[in-house]
Amino acid sequence: MAVATLGKVHRIFGTPVSSVYPLYVTKAERKGRTRAEVDEVLRWLTGFDDAELAEHLAAGTTFADFFAAARLNPAVDRITGVVCGVRVEDVEDPLMQKIRYLDKLVDELAKGRPMAKVLRA
Repeated sequence: MAVATLGKVHRIFGTPVSSVYPLYVTKAERKGRTRAEVDEVLRWLTGFDDAELAEHLAAGTTFADFFAAARLNPAVDRITGVVCGVRVEDVEDPLMQKIRYLDKLVDELAKGRPMAKVLRA
């Protein structure tokens, strides 16, 4: 599924989540966090349970389809800050903003933030 923004299609939209997931896990593990914590962040953001998350990863679901099927956490508006030099709350494209939310959460996890703060509890 291709999603256009301002006449451009972002390559990440058609990228399988399963191809980026190992990078999220590696980033977290390098900083002493676990795959289980990355999965917890993904479940919190998307509303997927373990089985649904595993199914999307196994199926090679693209970011566009992954977030189309997600039931975003109502607290996503509490995710603020900068990731990759871009303020997540200012991202105009809704799909790109969801991807940036995920990036931001994984960044916070890797930086050693307590899980309760990462998950906006």
